Amino acid sequence: MLQYYSPVGVLVNQHGDILYFHGRTGMYLEPAPGEAGMNILKMAREGLRQELTTSLYKAAANREPVFCPELRVKTNGDFTTVNLALRPVMIDPDAAAGPNLVLVTFEESSKVEQSQAEKAIAIGAGEGSCESAMEVDARISELKRELRIKEESLKASSEELETSNEELKSSNEEMQSINEELQSTNEELETSKEELQSVNEELTTVNTELQNKVADLSQANNDMNNLLSGTGIGTIFVDHQLRILRFTPQVTQVINLIPTDVGRPVGHIVSNLLGYDRLVEDIKEVLDTLAPKDIEVQTHKDAWYLLRIRPYRTLENVIKGAVITFTDITEIKRAQGILKGTETMRRLAVVVHDASDAITLQDIEGNIMAWNPRAENMYGWSEAEALTMNISSLIPEGRKEEELARLKKLSQDEVLEPYHTQRFTRDGRIVEVWLTATSLVNEADEIYAIATTERKIKSENTKKEGHD
Repeated sequence: MLQYYSPVGVLVNQHGDILYFHGRTGMYLEPAPGEAGMNILKMAREGLRQELTTSLYKAAANREPVFCPELRVKTNGDFTTVNLALRPVMIDPDAAAGPNLVLVTFEESSKVEQSQAEKAIAIGAGEGSCESAMEVDARISELKRELRIKEESLKASSEELETSNEELKSSNEEMQSINEELQSTNEELETSKEELQSVNEELTTVNTELQNKVADLSQANNDMNNLLSGTGIGTIFVDHQLRILRFTPQVTQVINLIPTDVGRPVGHIVSNLLGYDRLVEDIKEVLDTLAPKDIEVQTHKDAWYLLRIRPYRTLENVIKGAVITFTDITEIKRAQGILKGTETMRRLAVVVHDASDAITLQDIEGNIMAWNPRAENMYGWSEAEALTMNISSLIPEGRKEEELARLKKLSQDEVLEPYHTQRFTRDGRIVEVWLTATSLVNEADEIYAIATTERKIKSENTKKEGHD
């Protein structure tokens, strides 16, 4: 029904842009030459464009239908009489700026006879016949109608131009205001740019100073690390909560520390100290009393360290924690032991010198290393002579093999009971002696010498010889 009984129509907006086609509109609209567009004012055929322009403006401005009957539209070299109707379509009734859309319909007029009469008049005029008064009046009416249409079109164009001028004037004022604002903004930006440039220069200066300070701090840090490493002193820095702040590599020989232990309480770390487990208590005592504490400690590897605990003071004399240092004193302890041993040996030498028995000292091979005055009296050799001799020179041939075997057992850390034996004297005599032998060991628990105590036994033969 819409196809056969409804007129051909186009739905447009107030500017003439086509939104929807209904029916065959080719008799009334054709594509305009040039850039492609879908605007009804540009696509309207000859005889329709002026009326359509004026009527669209009226329908959009007044919000009421506009009818233009019996318009002559040129189609394919001929003219067609068309009734034009424009009806506003109210999508939003509350809109204040006019209708949203306009429905434009084209309906071909049924007055075919008038068209044929006009054609006959035109033919008659071509043959030289005279126009009747009725034809002249119709022509004048047509001209007046066209003039009225042009005037209305001109008026509409003038109103549109005036509206455009006002809009342009308003836009110009807005542009001028925006230009002033942009100029003010530009001046502010220039000021900000100068301020930023000044701040940038200050930042550059501060950055240079900071770089110098960082370089100085890095150098000082390197010097401190080298100093701590060079002294060989293990050091731990802790805060008031006894959390580890930093430590030197040397301290790992005493306490099992790794880099990830920084931040952990020092009491959670396993130490290698032997018989000392009061590190946490001593640190707390130093922090409470601010009195330094020195303790000699020993590790499981028999190394000795001097443990010193001191309060950590800043340049402002503020206590920030404690400093624990471990100084290796192993050599000092060994030297002290040697001094004690030397003193003991000195006292022992006095005893050996004044002993009533012959006391000798020989190495594992039997070379005589010590010879006291009683040995000189008993055997006849001086100390200087004896130090060049081997103990085998004092043993008779019949006893030499057995005697040396006994001494070899003693050098192998076997215990020997005192036994009776014989010794040669310088003048060739044989002396009966009661011999006690003892092995000597060094710090490595190795036998390095044998000490003998020899007491002369007075036999019956000896007594008889003395009596004679």
